Amino acid sequence: MTSVRVHHLNCATLCPFSALLVNGRGGLLSTGRIVCHCLLIETNDGLVLVDTGLGLKDIANPIGHLGRSFVAIGRPRFDPDETAVHQVARLGFKPKDVRNIVVTHLDLDHAGGLADFPHAQVHVFAPEHEAAMTRRTSNERRRYSPGQWEHGPLWALHALAGERWFGFDCVQALNGNPDMLLVPVQGHSRGNCAVALRTPETWLLHCGDAYYSHAEMDNEHPSCPLGLKVFQRFNQIDGDLRMHNQLRLRTLAHEHAGEVQVFCAHDFMELDRYQ
Repeated sequence: MTSVRVHHLNCATLCPFSALLVNGRGGLLSTGRIVCHCLLIETNDGLVLVDTGLGLKDIANPIGHLGRSFVAIGRPRFDPDETAVHQVARLGFKPKDVRNIVVTHLDLDHAGGLADFPHAQVHVFAPEHEAAMTRRTSNERRRYSPGQWEHGPLWALHALAGERWFGFDCVQALNGNPDMLLVPVQGHSRGNCAVALRTPETWLLHCGDAYYSHAEMDNEHPSCPLGLKVFQRFNQIDGDLRMHNQLRLRTLAHEHAGEVQVFCAHDFMELDRYQ
């Protein structure tokens, strides 16, 4: 399954209050901007989607699928044109052309579009899947939305096992493809996964929610807007592990800048760099 072309998509825009608190610049009371950075990868074996953002069912029933607090605080645009399925169509493909979906994790702003691609195989680390299905803690009851997978996805569960890649352990190839790798970076959730894609120029590493702001990858003076810093701590499953993996990603981005490009799921400046 050799990668052919990569499309960087924004599959939902959130507009919370205070650009200063969430983007690190702008007015305290002005509207912020948070994106849902997804990848659509053309391969010889069909399309691969990395994360799905919000889906059509989320837009049709936002309170039921996303909850009042997410809608009130995140203030999503609910634009059908931003959904992955509509963007896939604009690129000239059909939903059935998406044969594999990798979710970095199953938070409601990453898994909302699963139902729009019911024929795709959905790849996720087994601890993440278990957490989302059982929802044992209040944190997990808040972050996961069972309505997003009530259609019965074709789950492909991956154990935390594999090879070593740039200092990261338990890395495994997606469907045996050495150019597309699943890289564990837990802490934000029990099974947060980064996805590495080899291109002719460099490796691209989609880090999911392992970090939220490009400023966190600054090797000398890492920082994060206050609102995002509080949000990350509020949602983390394991704070020490999350910070450990952030440090590893920051070291990777610094020491292998010519070989690996890292980006997260929600920083609009990183998305703009590729679009």
